[in-house]
Amino acid sequence: MKLSFKLQTLKCLWTLKLPNRTFHGHPRLFASDVYSQYESVRRGEQQIPKYFNFASDVLDRWSEIEKAGKRPSNPAFWWVSGKGEEVKWSFEELGFLSRKVANVLTKVCGLQKGDRMVVILPRIPEWWLVNVACMRAGIVLIPGISQLSAKDILYRLQASKATGIITNDTLAPTVDSVASESQFLKTKLIVSKGSREGWLNFTDLYENQSDDHSCVKTRIQDSMSIFFTSGTTGSPKMTEHSQGSLGFRPLLSERYWLDLAPSDVIWSTADTGWIMASLASVFDPWVFGSCIFIHKLPQIESAAILNTLCRFPIDVLVGAPTLFRMLVQKDLSNSKFMNLKHCISGGEPLNPEVMEQWKSKTGLDIHEVYGQTETGIICSVFKGMKIKPGSMGKAAPLFDVKIVDKDANVLPSGQQGEIAVRSKPIRPLGLFSEYVDNPKKTAESERGDFYVTGDRGTMDEDGYFWFIGRDDDIIISSGYRIGPFEVESALIEHPAVAETAVVSSPDPLRGEVVKAFVVLSPTFSSTDLESLACDLQEHVKKITAPYKYPRKVEFVQELPKTVTGKIKRNELRNKEWGRL
Repeated sequence: MKLSFKLQTLKCLWTLKLPNRTFHGHPRLFASDVYSQYESVRRGEQQIPKYFNFASDVLDRWSEIEKAGKRPSNPAFWWVSGKGEEVKWSFEELGFLSRKVANVLTKVCGLQKGDRMVVILPRIPEWWLVNVACMRAGIVLIPGISQLSAKDILYRLQASKATGIITNDTLAPTVDSVASESQFLKTKLIVSKGSREGWLNFTDLYENQSDDHSCVKTRIQDSMSIFFTSGTTGSPKMTEHSQGSLGFRPLLSERYWLDLAPSDVIWSTADTGWIMASLASVFDPWVFGSCIFIHKLPQIESAAILNTLCRFPIDVLVGAPTLFRMLVQKDLSNSKFMNLKHCISGGEPLNPEVMEQWKSKTGLDIHEVYGQTETGIICSVFKGMKIKPGSMGKAAPLFDVKIVDKDANVLPSGQQGEIAVRSKPIRPLGLFSEYVDNPKKTAESERGDFYVTGDRGTMDEDGYFWFIGRDDDIIISSGYRIGPFEVESALIEHPAVAETAVVSSPDPLRGEVVKAFVVLSPTFSSTDLESLACDLQEHVKKITAPYKYPRKVEFVQELPKTVTGKIKRNELRNKEWGRL
């Protein structure tokens, strides 16, 4: 089911109105900025354009504004390694370098508009160059986290039919181990100081390319990115987003969750494989001409985070609840943040007590946001809104969010149901296009006039939404979505495992973690269980992405089942969470 954009006015889509205020001393709209150009569309006086490309219509426009001296002097992109290395690009430099990379992808690699490119890179500047270059060339970007295993990478290459992949020294050997089974893969690019047989060196190629490149013309519904997202059963689904849902959406949806100005510096710690990196570290900040700050952060560590906030003029921090849970455990009395004004948490619910501790230690509120890979941000606590600890705020502009029952009837305030987004008769611009090559799953995501999230919640009489929990078995640990099927499939490959069930288990730092209930094969019944648990954990780390491994393992004689033999995961999960 492809997105069908009607050229309609947008007046009926607004679900909230923001206060008419100034932002960090700046007027709400800037007469010459990119955002203000679309004010007539936001007011419903002009139709959504048929063609749109984020690189040419937003980034190149900011480059022109910058050259005209009408933008603050801060960079568009600012990267630090934590070891003394630093990169700063203006919008003009970003354009110059990304056009060179676009020529590498098209002229050297032979990729064409609509081709798919898997990009598995850590938080390094090249990831941002490839992002923009793919926009310019109309290549569909498929991001992946650096923890992917050989099995994960092979599945992504085969399922997506990607013709190109770009990664670094760390993962290149893993890619090589499965490349022969990836029949569509034609090009392998490596970000490396050295060479590797069978690979093109990204850095050498783009440095020697011309910057003469004309941005392709893309329709607003053209595919832009595909994100692999875990499901309850089966392999991860390919969630497709368009030029409209990722790039044009922030031009219409007001300043509802980031609330940025061109002089602002924003830092999101999201992994490059997740949609939050695209939202908070690419599209939404650059719509407002803001500076995107990135720390390489091989690992999320309190000392590195605090040191960075104290050394650099970061205005806005975006992180998973795990980040804030970790920071409030530290003595912050000697941490003098240089410029921090606004904190945002998303990916999973944040404990109200953590919000209170952060406020008492820093004087800053944490504003929660809620969304999914399929939707982007659909609820948020924006600046100026009353904070209700534990609530994820109100519905964001463009989205009509409701609580519905199993028959898609809208429920009254205070009544528990499923969080849903109205998708008919007009499909909101920020919603995903489809699950690629999976019309059954795409259809199952709709119920009546709504896209259903699979999350349960309530809405109070003031329009604030409250998250209760997943309506399925998905585990969200430190912001990472983990499907139990993937972990169970890895565990069952071990000879000691006769049967297994994986559920979430509460954790004070990560919110929840993976727990495996394991029924042993008879030949392993007398094994040292503590040692075996460690062995199973290491086994899972080798089979699939390491972040999915079960941090808790419990050996049981049998698993609870229905009369038809289905495992009652709900029963195991409820026991873990003290609900029985």
